[in-house]
Amino acid sequence: MVKVKIDKDVEYSAQYGLKLDVYQDEEQTNLDGRRAIIDIHGGGWWLGYKEEETDWATKFVDAGYIVFVPNYRLAPDNLYPAAAEDVVSVYDWIKASPYQFDRNKIGAVGMSSGGSLAIELGIRRGIPIASWSGIVDLDAWIESHPDVIASNKTAPVPGTPVGQINQVGANDPYYKWFVLNYVGSDMALLKEASPIHRISKTTGPMFLANSLDEITPTDGVERLQHALTENAIQSTVKFVSGHGHGEAYMDRAQEPTLAFFDEFLA
Repeated sequence: MVKVKIDKDVEYSAQYGLKLDVYQDEEQTNLDGRRAIIDIHGGGWWLGYKEEETDWATKFVDAGYIVFVPNYRLAPDNLYPAAAEDVVSVYDWIKASPYQFDRNKIGAVGMSSGGSLAIELGIRRGIPIASWSGIVDLDAWIESHPDVIASNKTAPVPGTPVGQINQVGANDPYYKWFVLNYVGSDMALLKEASPIHRISKTTGPMFLANSLDEITPTDGVERLQHALTENAIQSTVKFVSGHGHGEAYMDRAQEPTLAFFDEFLA
């Protein structure tokens, strides 16, 4: 087990007072050759915080990475594209930071809305990313579920550890609520916020994981992979049994995720 050093609350955006934590092995050598991961927390774009990522960040440190874990602006006070712009700012900040690592070997990971934001980095900066239970086709889902009444009655209590959030499969009312909360119910902005419409030839390779019966629909993952394939972008999709969301299938998705980065950050 490595000795993990954490630099807490390092400011990356003076404009918005945003901070990140940096995880690294304090005994690691060849710092200039190590790879970097940006680990983005989830929470439906409306809750969550960087400290939730300690366990996952540590797993990447164990694998030899330096890991940057940011906070970002949350909805509804900050609608799309605020959060997406923030994670791009993280990428640009770490490229210019004094931390030692190979600037050509940066990836990003995230679960749920964090997975969606990782996809944004794959689109906007062309880096390899891993998205677990990421939300990718917001407008298509909303348009195809007009009878679902948006509700946050079953939303997690802010501050609840990810591992203690009940995983019960699909939850369409809550899903619809936090998707609309991200865009202020602006249908034009909803389409703009859907990463699936912005895949291009410069998008980075993607590892996409999802449970077969969970809050994040599988059809969005299938459509995203189709868009990637149409643009000649390499991708890997892993569907796992059950209805766990994100961290719930860690034991089945972490090793393939590391293998993906071993290939694309070699």
